[in-house]
Amino acid sequence: MTAAIRPAIRRTRWCVITGAPCSGKTSVITELSLRGLRVVPEAARAYLDAELKKGRLLSEIKADPHCFEGRIFRAKLRVEARLPAGDALFLDRALPDSIAYYTLEGLDPSEPLRQSLRVRYRRVFLFERLEFMKDPVRSENAQSADRIEGLIETAYSGLGYDIIRVPVMPVPERAEFVLSRCLPHRLG
Repeated sequence: MTAAIRPAIRRTRWCVITGAPCSGKTSVITELSLRGLRVVPEAARAYLDAELKKGRLLSEIKADPHCFEGRIFRAKLRVEARLPAGDALFLDRALPDSIAYYTLEGLDPSEPLRQSLRVRYRRVFLFERLEFMKDPVRSENAQSADRIEGLIETAYSGLGYDIIRVPVMPVPERAEFVLSRCLPHRLG
């Protein structure tokens, strides 16, 4: 009897910035970029922005949750596959976030889970929520944002990550909080 061949785990130096909608992730990603650090924008927001510019409505874009979540997951998978594992990068969400969103939509999260087991991130930062504000690409409300935060935390902790919670504070302070815990020359 032969043992199943397991794919190698890709160990990275990437730091994930995640959290519920309205947690300030994008503001900190922007701040890190302005400081000259390499960042990877959120796949879902990039896709939604592009589709809205084409004149599509948010309700049309998200009408089929299976199609929408699958598209976002595959985009993240393609992006992460091309990133150098040894580079220090900051990701606005990562593959395990799809586990949470699949679960939220009542979809089977087995494919995002299987793919998430093939990569290890250096650190995972879960941003605590700010006051909820609606924007053109946000279909959630404050209650669903709370649920999403819990699902994200469950997804990452279920994969064995020690999640670093980032408290609410001004953007530059949040950026410093992340940097002090992620960059090798800042680690004690």
